[in-house]
Amino acid sequence: MDQKPTRVRIVDAAHELMLSIGLARTTTKEIAKAAGCSEAALYKYFSGKEDLFVTVLAERLPRLGGLLTELTAGQGTVEGNLTEIARQAALFYEQTFPMAASLYAEPQLKRRHEQGVGGLEAGPHLPIQQLDAYLRAEQGAGRVRADADTYAAASLLLGACAQRAFAYAALPGGEPPQSLDDFAASLARTLLGGIS
Repeated sequence: MDQKPTRVRIVDAAHELMLSIGLARTTTKEIAKAAGCSEAALYKYFSGKEDLFVTVLAERLPRLGGLLTELTAGQGTVEGNLTEIARQAALFYEQTFPMAASLYAEPQLKRRHEQGVGGLEAGPHLPIQQLDAYLRAEQGAGRVRADADTYAAASLLLGACAQRAFAYAALPGGEPPQSLDDFAASLARTLLGGIS
């Protein structure tokens, strides 16, 4: 028997199931079974599958949200910061895409999921808002052009990272033409050329 605490086993099981069969097909009953606990025990820690999904995103995937909230204008270089954001975002979306893609196949399920995460301070819009806030702070520090549209810049960077995950996940082998590090550096450099 796994000696990890119950909560850790539940999050591990949710992560594995969401990756292998998708969020839409994963049930709390299956998660509890895979974690070696009862469904009632699962509900002692989590309000439901949506709460678990948000926890998996925060605790088991590359730290996009944490990175974005820790950024401080004036620290490091803007290019270096954007490169690391692009790197983590590309990894995050690469791992999130297989989990969440199944939601878009069933509109009713997607609506139910949106209602479930509504009160959890989560959603795909948050990284854009966080990156926009960082870029506005850099704008205030004079390191981003005063007339630059920081929301558009944040959307472009994160959108490119999400598109990379989507575009190559469908291909046999799923390998993008550029390494992750080259992609992140090129994306940051290109974006910075338009806003600095």
